[in-house]
Amino acid sequence: MATERYNPRDAEPRWQAKWAEDKVFETDNADPREKYYVLEMFPYPSGRIHMGHVRNYAMGDVVARYKRARGYNVLHPMGWDAFGMPAENAAMKNKVHPKAWTYENIATMRGQLKSMGLSLDWSREFATCDVDYYHRQQHLFLDFLEKGLVYRKNSKVNWDPEDMTVLANEQVIDGRGWRSGALVEQRELTQWFFKITDFSQDLLDALDELDQWPEKVRLMQKNWIGRSEGMAIRWEVASGSEAGELTVYTTRPDTLFGASFLAIAADHPLAKEAAARDAAVDAFCQECRHAGTSLAALETAEKKGIDTGIRVKHPLDPSWELPVYVANFVLMEYGTGAIFGCPSGDQRDLDFARKYDLPVVPVVMPKDGDAASFVVGDTAYTDDGVMINSRFLDGLSTTEAFEEVANRLSSQQLNGAPQGERKVNFRLRDWGISRQRYWGCPIPVIHCDDCGVVPVPKKDLPVKLPDDVSFDKPGNPLDRHPTWRHVACPCCGKDARRETDTMDTFVDSSWYFTRFTAPWEDNPTDPAVANRWLPVDQYIGGIEHAILHLLYSRFFTRAMRETGHVGLKEPFKGLFTQGMVVHETYSIGEGLEREWVAPVDLRIEEADGTRRAFLLSNGHEAKIGSIEKMSKSKKNVVDPDDIIGSYGADTARFFVLSDSPPDRDVIWSEAGVEGAHRFVQRVWRLVSEAADRLRSVQPNPAKDGDALAVSQIAHKTLKAVQGDLDKLAFNKAIARIYELVNALAAPLTNVAAGQGDQAYVAAVRNAAEILVQLIAPMTPHLAEECWSILGNEGLIAKSVWPQFDEALVAENEITLPVQINGKKRAELTIARDADQNAVQEAVLALDAVKAALNGQAPKKIIVVPLRIVNIVL
Repeated sequence: MATERYNPRDAEPRWQAKWAEDKVFETDNADPREKYYVLEMFPYPSGRIHMGHVRNYAMGDVVARYKRARGYNVLHPMGWDAFGMPAENAAMKNKVHPKAWTYENIATMRGQLKSMGLSLDWSREFATCDVDYYHRQQHLFLDFLEKGLVYRKNSKVNWDPEDMTVLANEQVIDGRGWRSGALVEQRELTQWFFKITDFSQDLLDALDELDQWPEKVRLMQKNWIGRSEGMAIRWEVASGSEAGELTVYTTRPDTLFGASFLAIAADHPLAKEAAARDAAVDAFCQECRHAGTSLAALETAEKKGIDTGIRVKHPLDPSWELPVYVANFVLMEYGTGAIFGCPSGDQRDLDFARKYDLPVVPVVMPKDGDAASFVVGDTAYTDDGVMINSRFLDGLSTTEAFEEVANRLSSQQLNGAPQGERKVNFRLRDWGISRQRYWGCPIPVIHCDDCGVVPVPKKDLPVKLPDDVSFDKPGNPLDRHPTWRHVACPCCGKDARRETDTMDTFVDSSWYFTRFTAPWEDNPTDPAVANRWLPVDQYIGGIEHAILHLLYSRFFTRAMRETGHVGLKEPFKGLFTQGMVVHETYSIGEGLEREWVAPVDLRIEEADGTRRAFLLSNGHEAKIGSIEKMSKSKKNVVDPDDIIGSYGADTARFFVLSDSPPDRDVIWSEAGVEGAHRFVQRVWRLVSEAADRLRSVQPNPAKDGDALAVSQIAHKTLKAVQGDLDKLAFNKAIARIYELVNALAAPLTNVAAGQGDQAYVAAVRNAAEILVQLIAPMTPHLAEECWSILGNEGLIAKSVWPQFDEALVAENEITLPVQINGKKRAELTIARDADQNAVQEAVLALDAVKAALNGQAPKKIIVVPLRIVNIVL
């Protein structure tokens, strides 16, 4: 019989209300079942969700619903990464308070996420700007401070003079602030730091244990931590400075005889000394201070330097003097702020030497090279090999030369101490958390002229942000607040001042996953509860967070272990980094006159394999451009509300999960969305039209007869999809579900038409229910509707994952290798339950066997059941 089309506008709000009313997804910490914690990286409340959010949270929701059905006590919470600069910028631009802007955005985005039908425990929701949350963050800061994991020091920082705040190296692009575009200055400021370097080796070693993380993420973290084994070598200053020596850290002491210069950072004490007496050096140092300091900026910038006039003595030959340059690629915070340049063995050093006409002496050649003819042209030789032009090192391997130089310099004295010292160095630096902005977690310390820096007593927490602030001037409003910063010293009672810096917002996201385990606690955690839930079993988020967020979270968990808040050190057991949602770009005009056009403003036509785009407003043709990440700047965004409003949340979810492997980008297309919508409608039509007859029987898989094939495909698909979901292979699971729907179309249609006996209908109902349970994690509203119309009581969201029948998933045929006199000559495909006589008859009928026998009878046929057949001639 005909049935009404599935109406997501009716079904989806109705089931969402039912889930909320029954508190289906609220998690009980006391539930004794095995736990499973799934978490997507929480969003910044920018105002509206985008399709990247839809994909990210749909993936997490599939995992949560699947694990819940498999019998786990699932924790799947949601919160908001709500502090940060965008809110302050919006406050200045729109004359609105950051708090009002943030909470309005949260309300909007909460409604959008709820419309997706996500199985989230909203009872645990919080925003990092909630006083309750940052109160506990201040508690953690004080505990870290007491444990020696926090300190304060004077430090060089990237200062944005327009935004009036410190920037991380990665936020300086071509010497300019990433938001303001202003030229960045290098300033000396007193900053608060977390001692992440205390855990450098542990953070590195533990990466090998994170076998459920993508290898590329682990490699990125290893490189960021940057462990190296080398030497700290002291070079005696020969002239040009009052300093007695200059220390250089190097991983290649074996190449010392290839040295042609030393280079120091613009902020090195020797550079400052040279700048004080030489205007040209001073100007160059100033130029360096305005350049980007990220690794990417250093690698791509032109390598430049200036001779300081300082000369140093070679540590292995005091008669050999080398010049000291200030170079724009050396940073004071890495190593000792000084390097020695071996142009033949390092491309950066080679480029620098060619630019300033410095010597290039080859000191390492390939093992099969010729020392007499080996030269270095425009490309440095960076591999291991054999030493040349290196005096007493000649002929040694680079490893042997390293040891020889290390031993010699360790025993050689300069100013009463060894001239060289073996040393392990890390690229990782302590985490500077001070930010000169209002909308962040206040750092809970007080500055007293008599007592110094005094922690705020825990009984006086939280240190709340004042609401009555003004953004009419650049800079931090807390600095100029008339009353907030003035406070009595907790120690002596005299007038004192609050710290006006707030914490880096990466702090907020470095422990939120722990707070979700018991967000109602007065303390930052309930350790017993946190230890039971953590680590997060499956963490899902973008690859852009592979280093900082994940590394800081790993540090924070260790610091919380040191202070007794948790009992483990790794926060995330499994990590999955999903691809982006990308879309075609559209434009009109060329060059500087080009304007980007949004997809909603176009009509796409396709004829003879050619696609063309036309403006809805005037019919003019637009150019179809490249496929790129959805961005507001290029207007190639699709509003999830439009898709959900037109097709429903299930269609949006199904499409972003089905189109490509989850770790790759998904290309958004109207055709793909419409295909997903047709699938939703087809499932509903097939199930609903057969529902009247299906409800009349109990589900029961067939063991034989006409319905056997129906039960076999259903149970085989169940087993395969289960394996796919265990591996997060959502697109593969969906491909199998498409195949199952195709296979069930005829049986369901037959049932709807009144065909088939009771056993046949019972088998079809069993198969239909398996189908509905398989789609439930992806299209939960459609699944609830189908589950209900099939006559099942209760919610499918609470149902148990079905079990496949081993007999139905077993392959009916097996392939046996056939050996003749111990050598494999053929293969036999035969029924799994064939007896020994049947196997022997089938083997003798094989062409390869008949040819080998040549009309003779075999001496013996040995059949190893389900394993192998051996024929002895």
